[in-house]
This record gives sequence, C-alpha cells and structure tokens, in this order.
Amino acid sequence: MKQITLQNTLPRVFACHDGIHSEIWQQDVTLERGKRYLISAESGTGKSSMCSYIYGYRQDYSGVIAFDGQDIRSLTVAQWCEIRQRHIAYLPQEMRLFAELTAMENVELKNDLTGFKSRDEIVRLFQALGIEDKQDSLVAKLSIGQQQRVAIIRALCQPCDFIMLDEPVSHLDDENNRIAADLITQEATRQGAGVIATSVGNHLKMQVDFTFNL
Repeated sequence: MKQITLQNTLPRVFACHDGIHSEIWQQDVTLERGKRYLISAESGTGKSSMCSYIYGYRQDYSGVIAFDGQDIRSLTVAQWCEIRQRHIAYLPQEMRLFAELTAMENVELKNDLTGFKSRDEIVRLFQALGIEDKQDSLVAKLSIGQQQRVAIIRALCQPCDFIMLDEPVSHLDDENNRIAADLITQEATRQGAGVIATSVGNHLKMQVDFTFNL
C-alpha cells in the first residue's frame, strides 16, 4: 500500500454543522507511505473516528477513503484481514488490551498472527520502554502508562506500510515519550512505512513531515 486518500470525507454526525474549519474533513488529503504525519486535534473533532474509518471499523462518513485508489467500502472481509495483518499497524486510543492476560501474552497474541518479531526482539522492546519487569504481570494490574507502552510494543509486532497511532503517548512522561518515538521511528524506517499519529495535547516526540489540524 502506497497511499491512503481522503476525498471530501466527513463524519455524518458533523453533516449539520456549518463552517467546519479542518485540514482533513471535506478536503482532498493524501497520506503517503514513508512519510510521517501528525494530526493535531481538539477533543471532539473526530480524530478517533478518522482512525476507525481508515481501519474499517466504522463507515458512518460521507465522501471517499481509498487505499491506492480503491474505495475501502468495496473491500472484502478477506482483504481487510490482509490489510490489518500486513499493511496497517494500529494503536487505538483505548488500547484494547486484554486485562485478564499478561503484558507479554497481549503482545504475543499479535505476534503469533504475524510471526514478525522474535521473542528476544520483543523482550528488548520491553526493556527499552522500562517495563521488562512487567512482562508476566496481568494488564489489569498495570498503570495506564504501562499499558500504553505494552500497546505500543504490540503495534510494532507486524509488517506494515503505515503505523497509525491514536494519542499514543497521552499517559507517558517526556522520557518514555522520547523512547517510544525513537522505537516507532526506527521500525517505520526499517520497513519504509508511513506514520500517522493523532494528538490532542501531548504530541509524540517524533520529527514529522506534515502536520494537519483536524
């Protein structure tokens, strides 16, 4: 996948709103593989909705979203499975970790599907983010910041053309933000992938090519 395009896209819930000022909604926007994008947004402007549309979770929008020119509404279930396993790595804002599983088990659920990282590589990610001692801890017993770091590790455990992160560092301090940004940048560079990161306040400390105000 080389491009994600949004063409005159707008959440249906905003359809009755006049005077929407956005660099994403009701615009023609192209996100390219290999580029890094920050989507800066106020709360309630639809950043999580945008991510859900791109990932195919929701279709309550007008306009067109396309992958390499193909309207994503035409994709089959099998095509979506392939896209989510091989083309788009996604970290949702709510993280969607399994509280009853350990941190490592949550990561292994993804990695068992993709076979992308070795156990040693995953352990090194835990070490880099300062949670190596939490690998066997239940996610339910981790702090929100620790859970966010587990979710970042899980998102990096697959091949992809784009890494899409919805408020990935909202619960991280500056040092862990920097470390997370470095790991994401390294993985994106290694794969030649694009990065799409959204933020309301605490921005991912990563150098970006383009910033859009949602």
